[in-house]
Amino acid sequence: MSVRGGLRLVRATNLLIAAGGVLAGGWIALRGIGLPKLLCFAAISGLALGAAGNAWNDICDQGADRLNRTPDLRPLTAGQIRRGSADLIVFLGAVIGVGAAALVSGRQVIAALAALAVMLAYSPLIKPRPVAGNVAVALIAGLPPFYGALALGVPAAGVVPWVLAAWLHLAREIVKDVEDEAGDRAIGRRTLPIVVGRRPAQVVAAGVALLFVPASLLLPRLAAYGGAYFLIALPAQMAVLIAATWLILGRVERVSTLLKASMVVGLVALVAGKVA
Repeated sequence: MSVRGGLRLVRATNLLIAAGGVLAGGWIALRGIGLPKLLCFAAISGLALGAAGNAWNDICDQGADRLNRTPDLRPLTAGQIRRGSADLIVFLGAVIGVGAAALVSGRQVIAALAALAVMLAYSPLIKPRPVAGNVAVALIAGLPPFYGALALGVPAAGVVPWVLAAWLHLAREIVKDVEDEAGDRAIGRRTLPIVVGRRPAQVVAAGVALLFVPASLLLPRLAAYGGAYFLIALPAQMAVLIAATWLILGRVERVSTLLKASMVVGLVALVAGKVA
């Protein structure tokens, strides 16, 4: 197994963002920057669980990925990593993820097991169902800030960040389904663009993105976030509006990347809104 192939399999960049999300949730709960051991264990848990989920997703999606992705983006289909090595990553990620959660609390273990169950069921069982798959992955992908706040015993502090992150992830997941339509259709999945059509799915994704903007103003306001949040979040909100405009115009290229960048800026804004 090549190191490069392994990093691509687990989507290392996404894992770093997820671990950062866990830390961000903890800092929001603390109203300050720090690295208490419980938060560090939670970040390790989130990173490991994410590695397991990403590897399992690629294992299940090999057939579709041969049509949807260029070989260098999916190491299993490109032969950069063996199936046995990928299975080992799934196993170790699950064990380390749940084990690190156990070092935090029983509630953290329950959350870890629930997230792991959804990730393992996603590709074979949930993704083929229109909208349900998008909602499921959005809830799990948006979970890290709540996971971090939960680790410090203040789960309520992570609710608004979780809702906003999941909201953006929902728009992004619909966009990814549009991008992956050919492969998903070939293996018999019934994703949103296959069921209702590519263009209507783009309009739905645009609508979700547009609704995110007022939500990203109202929810933090109700949760008493400081002015720093609204200042730093402005570029992210503008980027989401641009992404929605592109979707309405029928464009999907780089929309997913733009939404991901908005998530990172949004996390920084949320932390600043409670720490500054």
